[in-house]
Amino acid sequence: MENRRRLPAEWEEQDSVLMAWPHENTEWVNLEAVQDVTMEIARAITDFQHLLMAAPDVEKTRDRMARANVSMERVHLFEIDTDDTWARDFGPITIFDAGRPILLDFIFNGWGLKFRAALDNQITRKLAALGAFGKTTLDTQGIVLEGGSIESDGQGTILTTSECLLSPNRNPHLSRSGVERFLGDTFGAKRVLWIEKGGIAGDDTDSHVDTLARFCPNEVIVFTACDDPTDVHYGPLGAMAEELRTFRTIDGRPYRLLALPLPNPVYDEDGRRLPATYANFLVINGAVLVPLYGTPKDYTAMQTIGEAFPGRKTIGIQCLPLLTGNGSLHCITMQLPKGARG
Repeated sequence: MENRRRLPAEWEEQDSVLMAWPHENTEWVNLEAVQDVTMEIARAITDFQHLLMAAPDVEKTRDRMARANVSMERVHLFEIDTDDTWARDFGPITIFDAGRPILLDFIFNGWGLKFRAALDNQITRKLAALGAFGKTTLDTQGIVLEGGSIESDGQGTILTTSECLLSPNRNPHLSRSGVERFLGDTFGAKRVLWIEKGGIAGDDTDSHVDTLARFCPNEVIVFTACDDPTDVHYGPLGAMAEELRTFRTIDGRPYRLLALPLPNPVYDEDGRRLPATYANFLVINGAVLVPLYGTPKDYTAMQTIGEAFPGRKTIGIQCLPLLTGNGSLHCITMQLPKGARG
């Protein structure tokens, strides 16, 4: 029997976006700056749609957001204890089964047992218990999977990286063919495009695809590229670009590839390079939110992403503070497609 499941593309119509409030018990060393970025993202989202926010202190968070002129009539706060703020990876992934939305809640184990995640692994179930998703079915899965590790074109193709999905600290019982069967059964994937090369220095997710390459409408893939032969990324990202050139659409045509510049190097106070990438953008209704890092390359990235999403407003968000947590804009958000809130 044909699988009726489908994993929608991010650019399809949405109900809302999920985020988690950065607070004193999270790992941020620059907490106030990260809260400011969070509110800037929240303001941009609520200009177009609703926002769900998990926070351990709802009243304190509501007051802070209101003082920052966030459109609170579109904000839905839920009192939940959290470890951190990476909603992309602990939040629900929404599929459609015969047109009906179902929220899939996967195991989140701190990116292969690297960081504490016991509270974040419970957030989606707690949101459901608090009515955040209305009557939409929540299906809890016994598989480790993060939202940042997969990209969907909405038509049955999933883009991912072998380094992440074949990580021995995630699902060691699954071979490559086993992962492909799982993606087919769970998401209705007709095929999987595996990226074998690439990677961003400082990334602790084992090469999440949303740092490297993203599906866009009209059979476009935008990808992180490096044109500096002296940069450590030059070889790996060049090899990834060659891989992408071999990929074909489900109809056998080459994808239109649009290169995003690699941001100028950003380092923390210990001299460690941080994982800056423009590929970590978020698509919402009517707009694309693009992470910016305060360099001339920001303008080029905005232009390229605008070209990939014609008809949408391109909004830049300064995200330098997020890099200290080894992530960026897409990492701290998870979209919920239309109908997912019941």
